Amino acid sequence: MPSRTSRQRPVLWVATRNRGKSREFQSMLGKGWKVRDLHALPKMREIRETGRTFLQNAKIKALAVSSFMPGRLILADDSGLVVPALGGKPGVRSARFSGLQATDESNRRKLLQSMARLAPGRRRAYFQATLVLVKSGRVLGVKTGRVWGHITQSEHGGGGFGYDPIFQPRGYSKTFGLLSERIKNRISHRAVAVKGVRKLLSRLSPSMRA
Repeated sequence: MPSRTSRQRPVLWVATRNRGKSREFQSMLGKGWKVRDLHALPKMREIRETGRTFLQNAKIKALAVSSFMPGRLILADDSGLVVPALGGKPGVRSARFSGLQATDESNRRKLLQSMARLAPGRRRAYFQATLVLVKSGRVLGVKTGRVWGHITQSEHGGGGFGYDPIFQPRGYSKTFGLLSERIKNRISHRAVAVKGVRKLLSRLSPSMRA
C-alpha cells in the first residue's frame, strides 16, 4: 500500500509566529500531520492577547485565526512560566515580560534579576501550556500540560527557546536548554498537552481533518 505523501497529510494551522513552537508541534505530532503557522499568513493581523489566563488567550488566538480561515483546523497555544514566589509572574506575560520590544534574552535577564535575592527554596517554578483546538469558530477541545522545576542562577545551554536555558525540570540535572529535543518533547508542558490533542485529532472524522 503506498505511503501518504506530505501533500496528502492533513494540515494543522498553529496560531503562532514563534518558529520554535511550530518546530516543537511538528516534532511532537509526527509525520501524520503537516504543521503550518502564521508566517504563511502575512495578511493576518497581529492578535491582541487581552486575556488574564492562558485559556482565555489561547481561545482568543484560536478563534481569531479561525475567523480568518473558516473551515480550517486551528490549534492555538498559550503558555508561559509561572514563579509562585513572584506572585505568578511572568505568567501570561511571559513573552513580553521585559516590555513590548522583549526578546528571549531580555526576558531571561529580567527574570534572573528579579529572582537574584530569592533563597534556593523559593526558586520553584512551572511551565504551563494550554491548547485549544478550533474549526469554523467551534471549540473542539481544550488540553493543558504542566511541568515543575526551578529557575537556575544563570543560563545553561542554547537549545530550545524562551526560558529554556534557565529552567531545570524536576528530576533532571540539566536545563531545557541542555536536554535533548527527544527528552524535552517527552516531558515538557507542551508535550503533555499535545498528547491530549493527539487523542482529539485521532477521533476526528476525515471530513473534520480536511
